[in-house]
Amino acid sequence: MKMTGAKILIEALKKEGVEVIFGYPGGSVLPIFDVLYDSDIKFILTRHEQGAAHAADGYARATGKVGVCVATSGPGATNLVTGLATANMDSVPIVAITGQVKTFLIGNDAFQEADVTGITRPISKHNYLVKDVNDLATVIKNSFHIASTGRPGVVVVDLPVDVQIHEADFHSPEKVDIRGYKPTCKGHIGQIKRAKKLIAQSQKPVLYVGGGVIISGASDKLFEFVKKTEIPVTTTLLGLGAFPGTHKLSLGMLGMHGTAYANHAIQESDLIIAVGARFDDRVTGKIDEFAPNAKIIHIDIDPCAISKNVKVDVPIVGDANSVLQEFVKDIKKPNISKWLKQVEEWKKKYPLIYKKDSRLRPQYVIEEIYRITKGEAIITTEVGQNQMWAAQFYKYDKPRQLISSGGLGTMGYGFPAAIGAQIGCPKKVVFDIAGDGSIQMNIQELATAVLNKIPVKIAILNNGYLGMVRQWQELFYKKRYSYTKLEPCPDFVKVAEAYGAVGIRITKKADVTKAIKDALKINKPVFMDFHVEPEENVFPMVPAGQAINKMIGALA
Repeated sequence: MKMTGAKILIEALKKEGVEVIFGYPGGSVLPIFDVLYDSDIKFILTRHEQGAAHAADGYARATGKVGVCVATSGPGATNLVTGLATANMDSVPIVAITGQVKTFLIGNDAFQEADVTGITRPISKHNYLVKDVNDLATVIKNSFHIASTGRPGVVVVDLPVDVQIHEADFHSPEKVDIRGYKPTCKGHIGQIKRAKKLIAQSQKPVLYVGGGVIISGASDKLFEFVKKTEIPVTTTLLGLGAFPGTHKLSLGMLGMHGTAYANHAIQESDLIIAVGARFDDRVTGKIDEFAPNAKIIHIDIDPCAISKNVKVDVPIVGDANSVLQEFVKDIKKPNISKWLKQVEEWKKKYPLIYKKDSRLRPQYVIEEIYRITKGEAIITTEVGQNQMWAAQFYKYDKPRQLISSGGLGTMGYGFPAAIGAQIGCPKKVVFDIAGDGSIQMNIQELATAVLNKIPVKIAILNNGYLGMVRQWQELFYKKRYSYTKLEPCPDFVKVAEAYGAVGIRITKKADVTKAIKDALKINKPVFMDFHVEPEENVFPMVPAGQAINKMIGALA
């Protein structure tokens, strides 16, 4: 039976198990939206295409499924770019479908034409420009396979409007076989044996765990490995939750705003076991002085990530889950009792602290969210101080609990990501911890949340500044606050009410607990506007270009 390209697209998406699509209509995707009108796939109409990309991203991170977003040609497609770059840098599987002008108009500067394949090539794992409707079903099948296997990422499918209306027989291949794309999943047995030998001989080992452990579903295997070896664990921002944050062997996050004890442990270690992490600059600090006495084992499914930033001694290319399954077999526990005692001393000497007085401080707000939600909420964040406080003061015991823009550091990410996460996990409590700067970047998605009855809770840590930029200006630019003060500050309560949501203003520490509890009782989106100390800083902090044990500040 012949189908139009638009119908083939929707049928192919259904075969991939797609339940929800985020997006925004336009002239070049009208045939697709006409088919969606009768489809049982849920469509979430966001109020901006960037919101659609971030929502698909949040959905994917929370569920482990592939997120899907749709936008029209030209400005619709280019509005997706920030969201796609965010997802791709953090290895999030997304298939983005963009409309395109008719095939015979491509290259003629037609109305709402943009070179989407050219624009997105550097920020996607792969992309397609479909010129023949007979190829479409196979392209969609391949796209989902590429997006979700190996190191996950973004695949863009650019679909001219005439291909959407042309007809063809629907043939979706049962298997995917792409020449040149064969990700290595199983680690080399010889390298694994070398790694085990180093582990058994080590005296000061540290596990350095990234988001790859969560993506691969390897958290249980990691826990089993730690149980057998008692090696302490530090994680990246995106690795939080891969190992229980409340466990005695957890060192929390490392790096620029990581815990002092994690940073000291890394610098003093004699063996780093890196799993699903990429040694980015926020973790390593000054490369020349990073872990000077440590040998490094690096497990990663992306061969390009290994020895890219830091030279490693034992590279193991493979899926974290598969490799850790081999690691736990016959693993010998190293003799590290003295090391564990030292780590415990660092924990006692350098705790995460802030000034506990009568003033309303952002760290206290996050601690109360953690206490009241019993550590069970999904937390999304914006970017900046709010993000770092959320990483420091909410303890993540489970994978896929923290959803944050790590690599790109995208302001405006958290709110639409929270919407996507809530749709993917309707029975979970979802909080977006935001700043008063970031929340305004995609604040229009309040309409999306209200219309679709998505009861996300937004905790705005309102300090009247672009907080992290202001902090740098305070510490390194003699308090010359150049264009970081946000004036005038909007009335977030009125903004929420104008969209049909609920707003709560909190100006006193004594009112924090009640506000959070009240918000959780309301089955609507809630803006909690916490007026926190305006010049509170995130500490500890490693100045840019310094070694990660050269931290400044302990008490805000």
